[in-house]
Amino acid sequence: MQTRKKYIFLTFLASWLLLFFFGRDQLRRFAFFSGRKAEARRNWPRWTDRSLLKSFADPEELQRDGDPALLSPRERRAAWLSFHRSSGCRMETCFDFSRCERHGFKVFTYPQERGQPVSETYGKILSSIERSRYHTPNPEEACLFILSIDTLDRDHLSGQYVRDVDEKIRGFPLWNGGRNHLIFNLYSGTWPSYTGELGFDIGQAMLAKASFDTQSFRPGFDISIPLFSKDHPQRGGDRGWLYQDSVPPKKKYLLVFKGKRYLTGIGSGTRNALHHIHNGKDIISLTTCKHGKDWEKHKDTRCDKDNVDYEKFDYQELLHNSTFCIVPRGRRLGSFRFLEALQAACIPVLLSDGWELPFAEVIDWGRAAVVGSERLLLQQQTQFLWDAYFSSVDKIVHTTLEIIKDRLSPHRSRSRFLWNALPGGLLVLPDFSTHLGDFPFYYLQQGYSPSEKFTAFIRVASQAGSLSQPILRLIQAVSGSQYCAQIVVLWSCEKPPPPSGKWPQSAVPLTIIQGSGKLSERFFPFEAIQTDAVLSLDEDTSLSTSEVDFAFLVWRSFPERIVGFPTQSHFWDAEQGRWGYTSKGTNEISIVLTAAAFYHRYYHSLFTEYLPAGLRELVDGLAACEDILMNVLVAAVTKLPPIKVTQRKQHKEGVAQQAECGDGAAGTPPPGQPSPSAPHSAPARAKGTAGSRRLSQRQDCLNQLANWFGSMPLVSSQLRLDPVLFKDQVSVLRKKYPSLEKP
Repeated sequence: MQTRKKYIFLTFLASWLLLFFFGRDQLRRFAFFSGRKAEARRNWPRWTDRSLLKSFADPEELQRDGDPALLSPRERRAAWLSFHRSSGCRMETCFDFSRCERHGFKVFTYPQERGQPVSETYGKILSSIERSRYHTPNPEEACLFILSIDTLDRDHLSGQYVRDVDEKIRGFPLWNGGRNHLIFNLYSGTWPSYTGELGFDIGQAMLAKASFDTQSFRPGFDISIPLFSKDHPQRGGDRGWLYQDSVPPKKKYLLVFKGKRYLTGIGSGTRNALHHIHNGKDIISLTTCKHGKDWEKHKDTRCDKDNVDYEKFDYQELLHNSTFCIVPRGRRLGSFRFLEALQAACIPVLLSDGWELPFAEVIDWGRAAVVGSERLLLQQQTQFLWDAYFSSVDKIVHTTLEIIKDRLSPHRSRSRFLWNALPGGLLVLPDFSTHLGDFPFYYLQQGYSPSEKFTAFIRVASQAGSLSQPILRLIQAVSGSQYCAQIVVLWSCEKPPPPSGKWPQSAVPLTIIQGSGKLSERFFPFEAIQTDAVLSLDEDTSLSTSEVDFAFLVWRSFPERIVGFPTQSHFWDAEQGRWGYTSKGTNEISIVLTAAAFYHRYYHSLFTEYLPAGLRELVDGLAACEDILMNVLVAAVTKLPPIKVTQRKQHKEGVAQQAECGDGAAGTPPPGQPSPSAPHSAPARAKGTAGSRRLSQRQDCLNQLANWFGSMPLVSSQLRLDPVLFKDQVSVLRKKYPSLEKP
């Protein structure tokens, strides 16, 4: 018996020794991962952890926000079921890619049901999709489906809460268990726990949700969107408070916060501890207890003083004048002040553990939030992100859809660099190219250079069957440029173009394209255009070879802008309450007419593929609108004005060249029609009338575009670029372009 006990003891001792010598690494690793999981639950920023706050905060003030133990068994079960039913969803398992192969990325919105109103905000979301290039009215063509049922507010205490959603969506023939569906949500859960429960089974649908927590967020499938108010603009949006490339001024405050202090419930712990950092000088932290109907029942000893101090500072003034803004969680993880801080160029200091930040799949928040290091760069990045993705409902919705679109074609998706660098992911079309050197925005950053040749693109709209003298001289002047690679003529007439033998001989290839007569066709991305630079010309434009050469060299220094000769400007007419357009010579320019202008060929793709069809239809319906739209588009992308270069002869804008070929109003007068040279003749009066009508059409176009974009994108400038030594009193032999000074 003693021997048996001895063997058992030795065996037990040997087992422990073996475990100690050979298994301690596994034990250490187990303990490490357990610690990591606990740390992950706390999430960042770590300087809010209890261990660093305990020196000046009472332990009872550091309440646990959202402790699962506070939930009832029914609430815990509902939250668990809502998450785990679809927690395994990924694009590969819960999305039917085959629906997107034939017609591309098209989005169908369910028709509105009678007696089922939607909130103002959800109406904006649906409008953003229906006005976009993604929308299709045919469900058979759709890759993605959007419900007409308002799912934004899922707080059952809210007046906008829609009941019986499960029953309604199960009756939709297209629902298919939620497959290829996208559901938008801003508010989930209700008092007191505010869980992520939506109150219906989303099935295999994707969620575009505000206040998304990292535990229920399905990476690569769901999309976290920002929390925005019902007053958020539909399109356009206000600009950020810091201008692009400007140095932020030294601000009065280092860190500020002004907001409600929840006395009880979720979110109260974080905000309750903020009063400790207030010093009344460069750090301002103000809270008020006045929240809810029964706040006085729960008021503490600090409430009266806090309420008085709260009224001493203006919220907008604090945002304007602080470098950092504290953005703590509210009842939910997200907060309106997150977007407010971005717009104000106030670097957000996020205190919301477990929050999946908006569009974090593509946006590098380390460059705009407190985790960065350079104050200047952080403030500029907040302005870029605000303007590119958050300033309007349109941009929030389109960013959501573009992220999904990128998932469908990973080999053609935009990199995080493109999403986090000007002009932003929405304005970089992967269908155009995936190489940075093919876009006009990244030459300086990436060390690329635009091509050293250009394509002359001439639109011909004359009703005459033969070639006029102006176009013959134009082809001769352009082909004489050492930088010209080819000439492409868009023949926008019903009559066929002259045979090849009638066209002038040139040193560069000449290609004729038969057009359909639409004005918007001028900016179609024709495959014949192979160079980065496009010289857009009208048939009656008069330019010399020296003018073309100089303008092209200027464009190579500013490849993201329009560079050209004839210019116009816009202004705000206070009496009429609308935008005005003038062709008179002023000290400011904001439009370079595409009758003679260089720009990057990528803008043809943006014009045709990025802009919604409604804008191109507007251009085709107005006889003088296509060049304004191109200028508005480039200004909206770059936030920069066009560049005017010197011109030997002042350009006179043709009145009739944009008209239809069969109208008898374009190019040379029809046979038998008197010349309009006599100033007091009837044709001259008709020309004046046509000029007034053209000016009126341009003003109408300008105002319709401003309404469509939600603001006026055009930027004015007082800059004109001339060659070095232009009109200087020096020898002509020292000047590179002496012919530009000849009358």
